[in-house]
Amino acid sequence: MILRATTVSALVLAVTPLFAHGNDRGKATATVAGKSVLIDYGRPSLKGRDMLAEAVIGQPWRMGSDAATTLRTDAELSFGSVSVPVGEYILRATKVGEGAWTLNVNKPNPENPRSAGERVADIPLTAATLPASVEIFTIELTGSKEKGEFVMKWGTTALKAGFTAR
Repeated sequence: MILRATTVSALVLAVTPLFAHGNDRGKATATVAGKSVLIDYGRPSLKGRDMLAEAVIGQPWRMGSDAATTLRTDAELSFGSVSVPVGEYILRATKVGEGAWTLNVNKPNPENPRSAGERVADIPLTAATLPASVEIFTIELTGSKEKGEFVMKWGTTALKAGFTAR
């Protein structure tokens, strides 16, 4: 009986960290110009907060929870005049003014995988108000032959950027 209780206790302690934040990681994928674009991110909950309103102007936000939000693209992406080469990146977002945001694309920092290294691009995001609040942070990618759209939603805010791929 003691052995069984010890085994159950050990099992509970082993799996508890897996559920500590309550939300799985999210994946947003799209095929654009026949090539794969993938974003992997943590999915925190609002829990009554307005996290985007609380963001400090000029301070990059990690966009999610736990491990860094990552972008892997097999296509060269163009967000207007801003280009992102084929590769793997760390994504962050920076509030640049009231209701104004940029998506920061950074090379991974090999010394600390949870942090971003050198900045590759800053992509202006267009803000929109959602009709209903989104409790769990969500990133969506849509794609077609050559065009795609990045959208992140949290609370009543959606931040978007269209792109092309080749």
